[in-house]
Amino acid sequence: MRKLKITELKRISVGEFKETPKIPLIVVLDNIRSLNNIGSVFRTSDAFVVESIYLCGITATPPNAEIHKTALGAENSVAWEYFQDTKDAISQLKQRGYFVYSIEQVENSIMLDELTLDAGRRYAVVLGNEVKGVQQEVVDMCDATIEIPQYGTKHSLNVSVTAGIVIWDFFKKLT
Repeated sequence: MRKLKITELKRISVGEFKETPKIPLIVVLDNIRSLNNIGSVFRTSDAFVVESIYLCGITATPPNAEIHKTALGAENSVAWEYFQDTKDAISQLKQRGYFVYSIEQVENSIMLDELTLDAGRRYAVVLGNEVKGVQQEVVDMCDATIEIPQYGTKHSLNVSVTAGIVIWDFFKKLT
């Protein structure tokens, strides 16, 4: 097998990306402190045509060289908004008719592999801080919570890895 050259991948331009239909998903980053994690979420959101990213609280915003290091330009293609308070972002999403999931380990969470989605509905997923997770008051505002099943000795995943798994799952179920 021969590896494909970048010129053979037939990637679309930023302008074409902006015109491309998106999956009905907004990713909300609740106080993410790592600029590399933020950049990775942008890059994954570009790969799977996510509608938008909401950057909340201490989450840094573009333009930023450290975000760009992992986003590789996806911060220019994926739409984003900044909210000082994650609760304001959730309120806006709910007013706009989004069904909002937090991604967290809570009582009565829905395991990701058991999640069913309605292709006619719009969704948002909230990913939390690398140490503290999604704020409890934000979890309380969400419609439900998704948990990624884990079978090893660790009880958590890196937030950018979590975002990749969840975004891919939503992409598969909504397209």
